[in-house]
Amino acid sequence: MKDLAHIYELENLLHDTYNEPSRRAKENGQYAIGSVCAMIPEPLLNLDHCFSVRLRAPGTGSMEMGTYYMTSIMCECARALLERALEGGYGYLDCILAPDACAQMNRCVENIDKLKLCDNEHFFVTYSDVPMKSDETALRHYVRQMRQYVLEPLADRLGVDISDAALARAVEKQNRINSLIMEIGAYRKEDRPRITGYEFAVLCLSTFVCPKEYMIPILSDTLEELKKREPDERSAYRARVVMVGSEIDDPALIRLVEEAGAYVAADCYCLGSFPERTMIDLTDDGDVLTQICRHYMEQGQCPRFMNTDKIRQRHQYVDALAREYRADGIIYEQIKFCDYWGYERAYAGKVMRKDYGYPVLSVDRPYTVGNSGQLRTRVQAFVESIEIKRGPR
Repeated sequence: MKDLAHIYELENLLHDTYNEPSRRAKENGQYAIGSVCAMIPEPLLNLDHCFSVRLRAPGTGSMEMGTYYMTSIMCECARALLERALEGGYGYLDCILAPDACAQMNRCVENIDKLKLCDNEHFFVTYSDVPMKSDETALRHYVRQMRQYVLEPLADRLGVDISDAALARAVEKQNRINSLIMEIGAYRKEDRPRITGYEFAVLCLSTFVCPKEYMIPILSDTLEELKKREPDERSAYRARVVMVGSEIDDPALIRLVEEAGAYVAADCYCLGSFPERTMIDLTDDGDVLTQICRHYMEQGQCPRFMNTDKIRQRHQYVDALAREYRADGIIYEQIKFCDYWGYERAYAGKVMRKDYGYPVLSVDRPYTVGNSGQLRTRVQAFVESIEIKRGPR
């Protein structure tokens, strides 16, 4: 297929923690709001004169200093982010608004704060307690935490408008991004998809690390381009899979899986499209913040939600994705030493295989995958096992 017009531009942007669109936004007087978890609703970070930045550490090599501060048995993602902070990669941030969701990521942010690795005069850090269950009591607590530790600090420290009207505008902007991503991602359902899983991952990830105003025209152009794009006559893929798991902030992993013969037809991982790019519905009556928090609590698929209903919902959610996108199998991936996804990967892999009948590949991977020969071999073997069970098409 002919290359998408914006794909190289976005690939280049993803190489840098402080990309050019973010630099321009800062020069125009906008505040860079750092984020490390989807449990802080994204619209709250993209209010007027603000843009959210999901912390990443592209091109990570040694994590020696991050490991010094956090030990070698801590999450590699958290250590990589601290390493990048020690290198000065996040000095442009005006704040980091972190949820008390993952103790290991909290230690990362705490080190960034205590070591004063962001020298911006406005810089501050907040922590908010986010729910581990999904019910009305948890929702009320969630709303209070978001108001006290996200909205009020933005207003008090940076002068940000946190009114219901401002929140509604942020949701409208977020929904524009979500709508475009969902429309683009729907082309993955085709027998001969006109977009690769890798290309989609580049587009989707870019929406988390670039100002929304920059991404909307690019996504609009890409959607129009896809309507006319001719898919390859013969598919290079031998199986279709759903990728599920912990944070994937480098599309190289998706490219590796597809080069091994498995088309990533749908995704349900941190920094992916499901559920993070589903539409946020607001009604005219009711508190806007409560409606936003309800969406993130009810739609969230993070294994931090530990009540039985949410655990079952995660299995049903992945099954629904696999059926809608006609997947032949499921790949569960987890960054090494991720506590939540370590349990989820082991249990859900068994459930999806035994109760739902899917072939499942379960992967415990390093933060930086690169061109891992071992992982490539495992995916190739998984594809071959699917072909053997399924038979020729």
